[in-house]
Amino acid sequence: MTAEAPKLRAAVVGLGMGTAHMKAFYQNPQTVLAAIAGKEVDRLAVLAKEFNVEKTAADWQELVDDPTIDIISIATPNALHHPIAVAALKAGKHVFCEKPLAITAEQAEDMVATAKANNRILEVAFNYRRREDIGMARELVASGKLGRVYHSRISWKRRAGIPGLTSWFTSASLAGGGAAIDLGPHIIDSLLYMLGEPRVVAVSAVTYGELGRAGYGAMDNSNYTQGSTGEFQVEDLCSALLRLDNGSSVALEITWAGHTVDDEDISFELLGVDSGLRIFIPRYATENTLSLFGDENGEHYTRTPKVSSTGEGHLAVINEFIEHVASGDFASHAGDYALHRTAIIDAMYRSAKAGKEVTL
Repeated sequence: MTAEAPKLRAAVVGLGMGTAHMKAFYQNPQTVLAAIAGKEVDRLAVLAKEFNVEKTAADWQELVDDPTIDIISIATPNALHHPIAVAALKAGKHVFCEKPLAITAEQAEDMVATAKANNRILEVAFNYRRREDIGMARELVASGKLGRVYHSRISWKRRAGIPGLTSWFTSASLAGGGAAIDLGPHIIDSLLYMLGEPRVVAVSAVTYGELGRAGYGAMDNSNYTQGSTGEFQVEDLCSALLRLDNGSSVALEITWAGHTVDDEDISFELLGVDSGLRIFIPRYATENTLSLFGDENGEHYTRTPKVSSTGEGHLAVINEFIEHVASGDFASHAGDYALHRTAIIDAMYRSAKAGKEVTL
């Protein structure tokens, strides 16, 4: 986009995580944060003043119907991703969406198909793949340093990280699930990105909601009643085995809460024939989180290359999204890879419910 080109006009729906979207569109020189929508009237006014927003609305449809808006950015409860995105894409808007893309594979397929039919971009906030340690691991895999990666272990474990039990996060209808659909998109996306985008072909999973139903593990104790069983409708733990189309496998574990040493720990372990690596991210650490393991001259070695991941997060991924919109290259950014991530999580829930492995 040249300096003379008109700026893209963005609208953000959602006033929670949506504030991160607002900051990115507000700071980017190619965009104007033209409108925001949300149900919290007082917060809507505060944010409109903070970001000098021209238009506010209580109903997202009002922003979708506005012909001056080029981009709709979605940061709502998961169940609203599909209706807002489909309406926006049909109205000719480009869409940036919080993860997960949708709460079911069927909804995600509809979103991607709509993006393609209307030649619009559909992008999802997978910001963890922008970390330097994950980028370095991707390069090591691609270079052949690890040899064939035959098995991986990935996890995100919290000791007490259940979002408030009175919030939409623990509503089955609004969230679509619990820990797996909340934290799973990031670690699944990051692993598949590191491995060069293999396809998951089969899933065997189990889920549990034991701690949430017992009243343990909330992030904020003021948001739940000890022993309450009526409000926690989702899982706080998901464990799964994923089979990939290249013959390798993945062991996955995600917990919102557990009586363990784990606090807020993310881990990726890639086991290759020639060497292996681990990325361990305790409490969102960014420094020296990657270790390499192998044999050299008959001796085991462990090496820790210098890594320092930036904290740009949403800013980096939204800036990249804006570049794609400005480039005019829409066809290759219709959300296909995000659809695959949603299909995996959908299969995990179906497997857990059926008590057997399911195929994608």
